Amino acid sequence: MLQDARLGHPRAALDTEAVRDAYRRWAGVYDEVFGSVSGPGRRRAVAAVNALPGTRVLEVGVGTGLALPLYDPRKRVVGIDLSRDMLLRAKERVAARRLRNVTGLMEMDAESMAFADGSFDVAVAMFTATVVPDAKRLYREMRRVVRPGGQLLFVNHFAAEGGLRWWAERTLAPLSRVLGWHPDFVLTDLLEDPRAAAEILPCPPFGLFTLVRVPQPA
Repeated sequence: MLQDARLGHPRAALDTEAVRDAYRRWAGVYDEVFGSVSGPGRRRAVAAVNALPGTRVLEVGVGTGLALPLYDPRKRVVGIDLSRDMLLRAKERVAARRLRNVTGLMEMDAESMAFADGSFDVAVAMFTATVVPDAKRLYREMRRVVRPGGQLLFVNHFAAEGGLRWWAERTLAPLSRVLGWHPDFVLTDLLEDPRAAAEILPCPPFGLFTLVRVPQPA
């Protein structure tokens, strides 16, 4: 158990096995439980990807592949996920929808990717930064595999600054290993300097999720 000095309460440390175990439990019901509430944020993120230049897209934390049918067919999409159970669902979706622009679905640790530097024009992580053990390391890896002048996008839940939601997130923080994500996640857990973001946009429903776009230096 880690003590989060910023928030003054215990935060359960995540590791790759904790994440695998959590999403082994979630895989069979993920779409039904989370699909609707996360849908608006997912659609906004993919719309942003589709509007960006470049065709080589990496989706980090592709999960069951809910976003895959939304990409412009001209985008060549590779998805990675740590959970084999989630990837099996994604592969079934690709086959059923005949998504020929999805060129790969791979079991891979987002904090240590096997891709060469500059392999992609855009990397997008939807509802993933709160899941990985070290979000800053995820961010560094995404920067490494995206070419200069490319774009990084994140859609994520970020903790409230006060009120009932803040209390609930603070209370749930010690259960991160069971949940498979950090309910008390804040933007500085991801970005050393939030000023690196060119856009920070709230997404429906109720601003529960936020879209963050970070351009790569040219």
